[in-house]
Amino acid sequence: MVQVHTCQNGVRIVSEQIDHVRSVALGIFVNAGSRYELPEENGITHFIEHMLFKGTATRSARQIAEEFDRIGGELNAFTSKENTCYYAKVLDHHAELAVTILADMFFNSTFAEEELEKERQVVLEEILMSEDAPDDDVHEKLWSVMYPNDALGRPILGSAATLKTFTADAIRHYMAKHYGPESVVISITGNISPQLMATIERLFGQYQPSPFAVAPVLTNPSFHPGEISKVRDTEQAHLAISYPAIGVKDPDMYSFIALNNIIGGNMSSRLFQEVREERGLAYSIFSYQSCYADVGAFTIYGSTSRQQLAQLQHTIDATLLDIVAGGVTEEELDNAKEQLKGSFVLGLEGTGSRMNRNGTSELVHRKHRTVDEVLASIDAVSMESVDRLIAKILKAEPAISIIGPSE
Repeated sequence: MVQVHTCQNGVRIVSEQIDHVRSVALGIFVNAGSRYELPEENGITHFIEHMLFKGTATRSARQIAEEFDRIGGELNAFTSKENTCYYAKVLDHHAELAVTILADMFFNSTFAEEELEKERQVVLEEILMSEDAPDDDVHEKLWSVMYPNDALGRPILGSAATLKTFTADAIRHYMAKHYGPESVVISITGNISPQLMATIERLFGQYQPSPFAVAPVLTNPSFHPGEISKVRDTEQAHLAISYPAIGVKDPDMYSFIALNNIIGGNMSSRLFQEVREERGLAYSIFSYQSCYADVGAFTIYGSTSRQQLAQLQHTIDATLLDIVAGGVTEEELDNAKEQLKGSFVLGLEGTGSRMNRNGTSELVHRKHRTVDEVLASIDAVSMESVDRLIAKILKAEPAISIIGPSE
């Protein structure tokens, strides 16, 4: 059972006790992501994620790594367009040490100039690595077409130009704005002791918001259709097509996931069968959904030789037109719902996945649904709800991104 405790300063602690495991997964979720950055701040949320591992007043970066390695624990973090998470997984008797180190990183990182310069270069290499990978770069270009006037369209990693401007003072100012207690959720799952809960509240339940704190503002951005192409010396042409879709809070969310599974979310999907199995046009062909607080996107990706690009795009278009004209079958929908239920339940078998689900649910929805409630919602997906989404999503004009060896 998921329990939520709100500290006096507003930090929320979400816990789920699992007695039969010997591990604890814990994460610090912050309502700070790239979509809340000003243009000149683009990439600073991700840069801060890196810098919190680079040393505190009492621990060097090496000591942080060595302490977790010594106890056989995992320590990592990620930044998305809407939130940041610092997380760890350890044996239950090391959990208090793990949360103490995470708190030290969270509150006492020094952002030393030497470390700033080194990590700037590390993140620059990460940006260059993404640009070197056309199957990554094609999606970044796609988002720049979809939302050219909004932070959602800018890369999470930022740019070489903005990266140069990030100083220790800029980091502290950004954290003062976005890392206040009202924006923080501590999620913990596993064999949790009362002492661990007391330690978390002592470490995170006392700090106060900065006078510079701001609430994240959703801009409700407008989707822009259009096309962008980039010539690169690649063996294949990479194609990404995206349609405007629904946000994560939309009541048709599970219908959207089911529709994605039918179109291109698995090996039995229409796109996989038509593009790869029937025509042999591509090795990689799939679709996925991206859902944020207020907007979403339905995206299709495929890669093929330059000579077959037009045929690939025609086959994708024809498949989508067939779905718009005739909808999906009852069998396809039943299969998609069963697959969705299976992947959901199987995904909850690890403490890490449960910790992530609980933290995200609290941060985004401020409520927690039981497994049975989620399964009931999946069962409630109907032909009518899927048809409604087909009309809403696939009849819109898409955004298209292409990277390949010639125009």
